[in-house]
Amino acid sequence: MTTSSVSQPAENKSSTAGFIAGVIVVVILAFLARWAKLAVYGLELPLGIPGKALEYPLWAALIGLVANGILKATGTYESIKSGFRTELFLKVGLVLLGTTISFKTIVTAAAGAIVQGVIMVTAVYFFSWWLGGKFGLSDTLRAVMSTAVSICGVSAAIAAAGSVLAKKEEITYITALVIVTALPLMVIAPLIAGALGLPEPVAGAWFGGNVDTTAAVVGAGTMYGEQAQQIASIVKQTQNALIGFVAFGLALYFSTVVEGKKERPSASVIWKRFPKFVLGFIFASLLFTFGVIEKGSDAASAISAMKDWAFCLAFVCMGLELSAGEFKKMGWSPVIVYLIVTLFNTVLALAVSWIIFGYLLPIPAGAL
Repeated sequence: MTTSSVSQPAENKSSTAGFIAGVIVVVILAFLARWAKLAVYGLELPLGIPGKALEYPLWAALIGLVANGILKATGTYESIKSGFRTELFLKVGLVLLGTTISFKTIVTAAAGAIVQGVIMVTAVYFFSWWLGGKFGLSDTLRAVMSTAVSICGVSAAIAAAGSVLAKKEEITYITALVIVTALPLMVIAPLIAGALGLPEPVAGAWFGGNVDTTAAVVGAGTMYGEQAQQIASIVKQTQNALIGFVAFGLALYFSTVVEGKKERPSASVIWKRFPKFVLGFIFASLLFTFGVIEKGSDAASAISAMKDWAFCLAFVCMGLELSAGEFKKMGWSPVIVYLIVTLFNTVLALAVSWIIFGYLLPIPAGAL
C-alpha cells in the first residue's frame, strides 16, 4: 500500500471533520445572535435607538466578525472554514421566503422591478467599467467588479469571473470589497430611509437596487419592515435573474474582442449562470398563493422560523468570511473605484426607486 493511498483517507477525514466543526461553530454563533437580539429588544439604547431596531442580521454579522478574528488569531480558521456556507444558507432562506409572499405581490412588483433592474444594471455597470479604465484596472478586474456592484455582489462576481477567466485573487479581492461595503449599508440604508420617511415599498426597492449582496438586502429590509423585506427581495432577485445574460455578454466580448477568438459562447451560458434558486422562490410563492401553505397555519409558522434561521446562519457566515488581508494585495485603486461606484449606485438607486415605486408604478395599499 502506498503512502499516498494511506494519506488520502486521512485527509478526507480531516476535511470532513473540519466541515462539521465549521457548521457547528456557525450554528452556535447563530444562537448567540438570536439571544443578543432578544436581550436588547425591549431596551432603549444610547442615542435613543430602540433595541427592537437592531434585528438579528446585524447581531449575526457582528458576532461572525468577532469570531472571524478569534479563529484567525488562534490558528483554527483555515481548518474549519469549509463549513462557512453563506451562499447555501442564503438560497435556502430565499426559497423559504417565497412561502410568505403571494404571487400577486411578485406580479404587482415585477414591472417596477424589471424597469429598475435594467436601468440600474446598465447604468452602474458601464459607469464602473468606464471609471475602472480611468484608474488603469485590468479588463478582467473591471468586469468582475462592474458585475458585482451592478447586480448582486458575490454570486455575480463569481459568474463574471468564470466568463472572463479572471484570476482567483481578483475574485477574492472583489468578494472582500462587497462584504466590507454591504455590512455597513445594511445598517445605514434603513436609517437613511427612516430619516427620509420613505414608504416601505420605495425603501425596499432602494435596498434591492443599492445594497450589493442579497443577504444584506434581506437584512436591510428586515430592519425596516415586512413590506420592505418583500419588495427588496423581489427587486434584488429580479436583478439576480440578469446574471446569466451579463455572463453571456462578457463571455462573448472577451472571447471575440479581448482574446480575439472566432468561436462564440452558446446560449447555454445564460442558463448555466442563471440563479436556479429564483425558480424555487417562485414555486414556493405559488404554493402560498394557491393555499397549499396557508397563512397563519402551523406549517407556515414553522417555515417562517426556518427562513429566519437560514438567514441568520447566512449573516453569521458573512462575518466569518470577511478577509481584510486581501486589500493589501492589489493596492488602493480598486478600493477607490469600488467606493465611488457604490456611492453612484446608492444615489441613483434612491432616485430610480422613488420615481418608479413612488410615482410611476406604485404598489397599491392592499397588494402586500
